[in-house]
Amino acid sequence: MRTSSRPTGEASAKGRLVRLARWSTSHRRVTLGVWAIVLLVAMGASRAAGPHFVNNLSLAGTGSQRAADLLAREFPAQAGDTDEIVLHTPQGTLDTAGIRRRVAPVLAAVAQLPHVTGVVSPFAPGRARQISPDRRTAFATVSFDERAEQLPKAAVERVISVARAAGVAGLQVELGGRAIQQASRPSLGAATAIGLIAAIVILLVTFGSALAAGLPILTALFGLGSALGLIGLESQLLDTPDFSTQLAALLGLGVGIDYALFVITRFREAYSNGEDVAAAIDTAMDTAGRAVLFAGVTVIIALLGMFVLGVALLDAAAVAAALAVALTMTAALTMLPVLLSRFGERIGGHARAGAGRARAPFWPRWARLVSSRPWPALVGGLAIMLVLAIPAFSLRLGQSDSGNDPGNLTSRRAYDLLATGFGPGSNGPLQIVASVHGGGDVRPALAQVDATLRGTPGVASVGKPALSPSGTTAVFQAFPSTSPQSEKTTTLVERLRERTLPPLARATGTTILVGGSTATGIDFASVLAGKLALFIAVVVVLAGLLLLIVFRSVAIPLQAAAMNLLSVGASLGVVVAVFQYGWLGDFFNVRAGPIEAFIPVILFAIVFGLSMDYEVFLVSRIHEAWLRRGEPREALIDGLGSTGRVVTAAATIMVCVFVSFVLGDQRIVKLFGLSLATAVFLDAFVVRSLLLPSTLALLGRRTWSLPAALDRRLPGISIERDIPPRLRQAPEPALDESA
Repeated sequence: MRTSSRPTGEASAKGRLVRLARWSTSHRRVTLGVWAIVLLVAMGASRAAGPHFVNNLSLAGTGSQRAADLLAREFPAQAGDTDEIVLHTPQGTLDTAGIRRRVAPVLAAVAQLPHVTGVVSPFAPGRARQISPDRRTAFATVSFDERAEQLPKAAVERVISVARAAGVAGLQVELGGRAIQQASRPSLGAATAIGLIAAIVILLVTFGSALAAGLPILTALFGLGSALGLIGLESQLLDTPDFSTQLAALLGLGVGIDYALFVITRFREAYSNGEDVAAAIDTAMDTAGRAVLFAGVTVIIALLGMFVLGVALLDAAAVAAALAVALTMTAALTMLPVLLSRFGERIGGHARAGAGRARAPFWPRWARLVSSRPWPALVGGLAIMLVLAIPAFSLRLGQSDSGNDPGNLTSRRAYDLLATGFGPGSNGPLQIVASVHGGGDVRPALAQVDATLRGTPGVASVGKPALSPSGTTAVFQAFPSTSPQSEKTTTLVERLRERTLPPLARATGTTILVGGSTATGIDFASVLAGKLALFIAVVVVLAGLLLLIVFRSVAIPLQAAAMNLLSVGASLGVVVAVFQYGWLGDFFNVRAGPIEAFIPVILFAIVFGLSMDYEVFLVSRIHEAWLRRGEPREALIDGLGSTGRVVTAAATIMVCVFVSFVLGDQRIVKLFGLSLATAVFLDAFVVRSLLLPSTLALLGRRTWSLPAALDRRLPGISIERDIPPRLRQAPEPALDESA
């Protein structure tokens, strides 16, 4: 083994960012003009094209997708989603002639709307099952020509407005179903504004200057605005989910501010040490700038790692989030130097004025304390993370239903009315599709299928089968006795597919599939759970390889992987406790239910990338001090002491941005916000403040050890500025591997 001290960052590679910054500052108008054009063109083109967001949960090869494909071919009217118009009277019954006269023309009007293939009234002959036993609640079914994720939001909103026109005193009209639920989601503009205000306050406290605080916000908004425009254009090419813009805003705003914060902090440090504005910009770009570039690339790699899952929904979300990171990172590396060249004296002057003030340096003292007592710090940090991670072992992936929607949404009110009047399973019927092999007549098998379904535990009722025009395919609606998000409903679907229906299919010569929105959600969760380990392995290996190359150390990538996994695990544990167990449910205004299947995937990608940001910024300063000093403990104290304040400030900004999303009403957005806020908080205040320094203190010189043969084969990339040879100390002579 050897302790690597070879200068791995070639001068030409190291100078590129400095040259880019110098070109940008010498062409201020061109640089700012290009950014303004990119922003205006991207936003204008997106608005002109009209974003088309699609929550495509289809997964080739799953039972629900095969059922949907069969229905689309044999039974087009049943291929789209079916939602409900729920009617309820608090007094009397729905049997009065006045109510029926009011409802009939409204249902007829809904049937004529675009994308609606038919409406079945509860008052039509043979539809007694659509009226509750107490006759106070009923529902009409609205069949669409597309699945919910494919329907234009405007078309669904038109259905809502026309149907609710029937509501009068004594008659409540609500709408439910997947299409209605998706169209009713509120905007996140208020939450984003709250996060932005919190970020401004923290920046003001950190810099003590309104001008210095404004630059990170400005660069982040330029990069994020351009990214959001491009995401709108992306939605024309890819099936981009509707949460992509929220995810991009959440991530882009956080990392954009953080990246600018690190560069400005290093600029102010250099300026306060006597460098002029131009030299301080060069120093900032030659140190923090390269760390920003490496950290941003790592986040992008983690996000694009979602492609290994082969899920179209997540592929498009990954591209959207990666665009936000790439553009905010680019803004920090090009636009920010221009602003610093114009306002640098005022920004740096405040730092230079305060450089001589005597104040207690908390972070150097903290670093010295942790490095002198590493075992208590390590044990304490591990205890915190492991205790918080315990609930994650009972993680249940699934798809939450409308029962988790805010009470002011029509989808939630419709859900509650149906659950009260017909049972919880009425909100998520299963589509049982039976088709005869070879195109024969399916009707002889229908009685057996019907009897089998009715005799299956967990099935509350079965609707009358609908026959396709060819007579070869029939579709039943089977209503579970439990809600769509219930674990018992998942068990029912698995039992039908694995034990109940296969023998019946063989006996009748039919193909019997379980589909519908509830089954689609179950399949989606199953597929993601099966591929989650592969995704984690790919991201960890790629990120670890980058750290190995940059820091010439085996310990650093292993430490980073372990601690990042701890951050994700602890964050998932908190999410499971709140959203699955229901702990503090009243405080967060959420009901207990499964965790959305894509949350752990996106959480891991984002948190792993963000935690690598802090890893890179902190370890690069420690490594720089190590190359300069050659003494591991002093390098640790120097690195943590100089970056602790800015890392925790950056993390606090991130936490505030993410927590602002918890203040909204959407369960999924709350999940994103709480999970990311928890992970970033723990990573900055437990991992970076306790676990990482205590681990490096225990490792000592072994932190920077690398087998000589491996050191020779790895390419040379560095993110620290060049250390003059006279200041670079070789900690110990290289050892031949045979020694």
